[in-house]
Amino acid sequence: MQEGIIVKGIAGFYYVELPDGQTIECRARGKFRKDNIVPLVGDKVVIEVIGSGQGFIKEIKERKSQLIRPPVANVDQVVVVFALKEPDISFTLLDRLLVHVEENNLDCILCFNKSDLDNDGIFEKVNKIYSQAGYKVIKTNALNKEGIDELKDFLKGKISVFAGPSGVGKSTLFNCLQDKVVMQTGSVSEKIGRGRHTTRHAQLIRISDETYLVDTPGFSVLDLSFIEPHKLQFDFREFRDYLTECKFSSCLHVKEKGCAVIQNVELGNISRSRYENYLEFLNEIFEARRTNR
Repeated sequence: MQEGIIVKGIAGFYYVELPDGQTIECRARGKFRKDNIVPLVGDKVVIEVIGSGQGFIKEIKERKSQLIRPPVANVDQVVVVFALKEPDISFTLLDRLLVHVEENNLDCILCFNKSDLDNDGIFEKVNKIYSQAGYKVIKTNALNKEGIDELKDFLKGKISVFAGPSGVGKSTLFNCLQDKVVMQTGSVSEKIGRGRHTTRHAQLIRISDETYLVDTPGFSVLDLSFIEPHKLQFDFREFRDYLTECKFSSCLHVKEKGCAVIQNVELGNISRSRYENYLEFLNEIFEARRTNR
């Protein structure tokens, strides 16, 4: 028996990387189907090697985290990638994605790519908003390698998943960070203003000892209806310092008297755009509950 990590899964085959760098093509034992357990990229597993480069997964170790979309296990952090231009930043989509990051209790790096197109000082704006909210923010240009060394430092010793809309340069950044797998890159569609999907499935690539990257398909819709209304406030990091200062413990920070969150929005300690997205998401969650009654 040997232990390894699943780095790719395609059509019922799971490719397990061993500590010596060898990759074994494995099938999962029938007991996993019986127990309704699906092996995921990122799973640490015990395998039985039965021949030249082939084997069976015998055991899946306990997961410390699990993402549903993309389906990846044991991720430490999310590298959220948006372009400063082409396509323009959707702050609603960005905040929606960050809510999902917080719901999964993952660390996060905000990477704003295509710095060469930023002629309007957009990075200064987003850096102020999201640094103030408590996130690590970096600026990159995948074409001239700006910010790549800084990004590599954040990745060391962790499994990191890339996320963000299509066309922002995730695959190009991925190619800058490693040379084992060349990801297909795509341009932004002029007609619809967003990128074409270029990544077909999630796979985990080792870039150094205990350091892995996962490249995933782009996406544009993230449902929030599973979140309890009173829990959404905790998914906005900058709210947390003020939640105990609200006059009412049941405060949802909409229009309640004595709301410390609203007061700090007015004082500039909380970004108004972030707060407005919170209100939009909260209304969306309530509306979903009314519709599903």
